[in-house]
Amino acid sequence: MDGFWIFPLLGIVAGLLAGLLGIGGGLVLVAALVWLLPLYGIPQEAAMHAALASSLASIVLTATSSAYSHHRRGSVLWPTVAWMVPGLLLGGWLGSDLAVYLDGDVLRWIVASYCFIAGAQLAFGKPRVSVDNKPVEPPRGWLMTTAGTAIGAVSSVVGIGGGSMTVPLLVWRGVAPVKAVGTSSAGGVAIGLASAFGYAMHAPAGALPSHAIGYIYLPAAIGVAVASVFAAPYGTRLAHWISGAALKRVFALFMVVMGLSIAIAGR
Repeated sequence: MDGFWIFPLLGIVAGLLAGLLGIGGGLVLVAALVWLLPLYGIPQEAAMHAALASSLASIVLTATSSAYSHHRRGSVLWPTVAWMVPGLLLGGWLGSDLAVYLDGDVLRWIVASYCFIAGAQLAFGKPRVSVDNKPVEPPRGWLMTTAGTAIGAVSSVVGIGGGSMTVPLLVWRGVAPVKAVGTSSAGGVAIGLASAFGYAMHAPAGALPSHAIGYIYLPAAIGVAVASVFAAPYGTRLAHWISGAALKRVFALFMVVMGLSIAIAGR
């Protein structure tokens, strides 16, 4: 397939969706890339690994932009980030190390199952009470580091920035939702860095054709990252025009469709 124009276009879609709900961009990328990459010469047996690696590499830039924006508004709890980052880095590395040894079909079903779980959580999860007006001490301690390890590992295996796990954890600990999202964005940078580095270093020699570092297909990672950075703010604006409840239902259905798409990819 000629031309790499499709990757910035995909980045716009992923950025808009990530801006709408703050989660889901990575899952959308994985679902699309696992179909697209074989058209660019990626072997079918390596497509799932390459989709995960390329998605995670693009998340580094997207999450950095998001974290900076939240930081400017005072929405990042840096003490919490400091405790979580060692675990996120370790988990991201270990997750990528595990993923490269898993068969593509096994990975496909793991990611598809995560899509189904995320969709069910959005569809049936009860809304949480806002605590924006209640001061809360930023969560600290080794339990946050341990949680970060688990979040990093799962995120690395399914190709996401961890927001769908970090945000609920922080809200449960009493953090205001807006600060939970901002803190999660900062953590996503660590997940993306460690995971992408792991997928690059752990890949067998010659796993992908040209334009690749390990399992990271550079045209996809760069094209998606640059476009998604510019698109995410527009998704955030759009979110204010749509009913939150309706948006969650639509996105829940979308996650199920993504899961089915990933499950049948390559069949």
